[in-house]
Amino acid sequence: MEIVLDKRAVKQIRLSAQDAIEEGDTETLREDILEAFTEEQVEEIERRLDSGDFFEFLTDMLDEWSGDDVDELFELIDAQLGDVGVDIKFEKKAPTPDDDEEEEADDVDEEDDEEFDEDEEELEEEEEEEP
Repeated sequence: MEIVLDKRAVKQIRLSAQDAIEEGDTETLREDILEAFTEEQVEEIERRLDSGDFFEFLTDMLDEWSGDDVDELFELIDAQLGDVGVDIKFEKKAPTPDDDEEEEADDVDEEDDEEFDEDEEELEEEEEEEP
């Protein structure tokens, strides 16, 4: 079985994990991870678990997590679900609206820079031609 967690879910888990690292509380993190999955996905995972309880599975997984590295948590989720036959994929971090605006601004800046460079080159050529 393959599950793909969308960018929004990945971002929520990442933020929640960061909060858990700072505050030492994994309760909210466990709930956020659970909410990242659809009911159908949870049911399918539970069918594959010996305990049949995804919440308990998450509790055990978070107990195993060192609690100080977000990427380690994602690796642990991948490994633990892989052990029960679930191939999980994480979409890359979602760009924020600010990122989109910055990219657009960068594009404009690059175009402006190119125009400036061309103008500057023309001026330099004209200066070189003058005796």
